Amino acid sequence: MASALTKSLLALVGIGIVGAGAFFWITRPQPLPESEFANLGPADVKNGETIFWAGGCESCHAAKGADGDAKLVLSGGAPLPTPFGTFYPPNISPDEKAGIGKWTLAQFASAMKRGVDEEGRHLYPSFPYASYSRMSDTDLRDLFAYMKTLPKSDNVAPPHDLGFPFNMRFTLGGWKLLYLNDQPRVELANASPEVKRGQYLVEGPGHCGECHTPRDILGGLKTSSWLAGGPNPEGKGTIPNITPGSKAIGGWSAADIANYLETGFTPEFDSVGGSMVAVQQNMAHLTKEDRAAIAAYLKAIPSR
Repeated sequence: MASALTKSLLALVGIGIVGAGAFFWITRPQPLPESEFANLGPADVKNGETIFWAGGCESCHAAKGADGDAKLVLSGGAPLPTPFGTFYPPNISPDEKAGIGKWTLAQFASAMKRGVDEEGRHLYPSFPYASYSRMSDTDLRDLFAYMKTLPKSDNVAPPHDLGFPFNMRFTLGGWKLLYLNDQPRVELANASPEVKRGQYLVEGPGHCGECHTPRDILGGLKTSSWLAGGPNPEGKGTIPNITPGSKAIGGWSAADIANYLETGFTPEFDSVGGSMVAVQQNMAHLTKEDRAAIAAYLKAIPSR
C-alpha cells in the first residue's frame, strides 16, 4: 500500500518536473538571429529619425525636464511608477559602457521585437516591445543607425524597484506567451494604403495602445477595447477613448486629428495637455502624410 502511494507521489513529482521544464523551454528568451539582419543593406538614417520621433524614444529615455537638444541625450529617464513597482528607463545612448554602444543590430532588434536584452534576459513590458514587435526589420535598422548618431552619456540608471513576485524575470516568459505577438490589433477590411500606414504607425512604433487601451490584471492590453481609454497605466487619472465613437475626438474630422498632432490645438481651440504634450511634440516631427495616415486609421477603427 505504502509502496503504491510512494510510486504515485513520485510519478506526480516527475510529471511536475517535466511540465515545468517544458514550460520554461517554451517561454525561454528567444533573441533574433544575427543572420536575419545580414543582408538588409545600408541604413536610411533620415527614416531612422522619423521612426525615432514616431516611437517617442526620448519621452522615456531622456532625463526628466530635458528640452531642445538635451532630449537627444538618452541617458535614462524619469521613474515610471506602476501597480507592479517602479521602473527606471535605462540609458540607451551610444555609450559603450553605460548605453547600447556595443550592441549589434540583432541585439537591438531582439530587445525591440522580442523583449530580450543583450545578455539574453527577458525585459519587462514597461518597455513597450509588445507594440514594437510589429515593426519592420528595415525600420529597426534605420532607427538603430540614427540612434548611433546621438550624444553619448555615461549615466547609469537605477535598477527597477519591484517586489515579489514581479522581480522574478523568468515569469515574463509566461506573460509573453499570453500577450506578445506581431498580429494586427484590429482587422480592417479593404483598408487603403494610407490607413495601412496609419495602422503600422499607431500599432507599432507609435505604441498608442499602451496608454489608450485598458489592461487586465496581468498588465496585458484588453484588445477587445482597443483604444477605448482607461486608467492611466502610471496610476494618475485616465486616458481618453480615441475611437470614432468617443466623446473625446469622435466628432473630429481626420483633418482635425492631423492638425492636432501637428499644432497641439483642438478644433475647439483648446491646447494639448498632460502626458499627451510630449506625444504631440513628437508627432509634429513626422511628415504631413504620416500624420494624415494616423488620422485616417483612427477614423477607420471600430467605435468603442
